[in-house]
Amino acid sequence: MARPRKWRKVCCLPDVNRFGPLDSTGEKNHFVIMSVDEYETIRLIDLEGLTQEECAGLMNVARTTVQGIYQSARKKLAEFLVEGKVLRIEGGDYKLCEGEGEEHKRYCHRNRCGRKIKQF
Repeated sequence: MARPRKWRKVCCLPDVNRFGPLDSTGEKNHFVIMSVDEYETIRLIDLEGLTQEECAGLMNVARTTVQGIYQSARKKLAEFLVEGKVLRIEGGDYKLCEGEGEEHKRYCHRNRCGRKIKQF
């Protein structure tokens, strides 16, 4: 029997879910897909300045899981920047948080949640 899937806790969806060069052709092989949980690790570690351990606690997963998610996200960011591809943020194994707990409220962006995702 397969191990049950563990959902990663994410504060909110990005305001914009597509980034890329202005002259993009939109061909399928010119896209890089980043999952919402990968986006959340970038936000928490690089923008908020948390350690992988702190990020893991907020996302309700093991530190080694965060390490793998973060490594995958950084590789996708590099591919997007260096190769000039379009980055789309979508999908993944996540559930939106409830905004509970004092430590969680410090890094949670629930006030931004619920906004419509802008697509260009």
